[in-house]
Amino acid sequence: MDEIYERYSQIVFHFLYVRCRDAELSEDLMQETFLRALEAIDSYNAGCKISTWLCQIAKHLLYQHWEKNNRARLEELEEELEASNDTEQQAIARIELMDVWDKLQSLPVDMKKVIELRVLGDLSYREIGEVLGRSENWARVTFYRGKLILMKEVWHGTDEM
Repeated sequence: MDEIYERYSQIVFHFLYVRCRDAELSEDLMQETFLRALEAIDSYNAGCKISTWLCQIAKHLLYQHWEKNNRARLEELEEELEASNDTEQQAIARIELMDVWDKLQSLPVDMKKVIELRVLGDLSYREIGEVLGRSENWARVTFYRGKLILMKEVWHGTDEM
């Protein structure tokens, strides 16, 4: 495994860094990738390039990290609401946040991922396209359509999709 690490660690690091633009996070996830690879080496399919296999593991770890951080960011928003002195505004904002979150969960999976990566992950459309294996334009259009659905359902009170 040492030889594999020496040969592919920079490839995995670069793969992660291009997607998250955070060197420290990329380093941590790269290390975790090789740990997971070591644990799953028996499941490696020799018909697949090792670099591809490692990057798939890295991609899944990055998605898990973003999901965990998205939840944390929503919790921060809730804490900010609780710190508010205006009880009526706080109640309205909490209801709106819950409505948006509920409607977001009902969107198609790809649309939900695009919105989460854009809003909570603060990624560009190009980065979203790269992460999801699609084009920048696809990410832009998918985000726009999802935003329209959310606006229509939450702020206009309709339940049609």
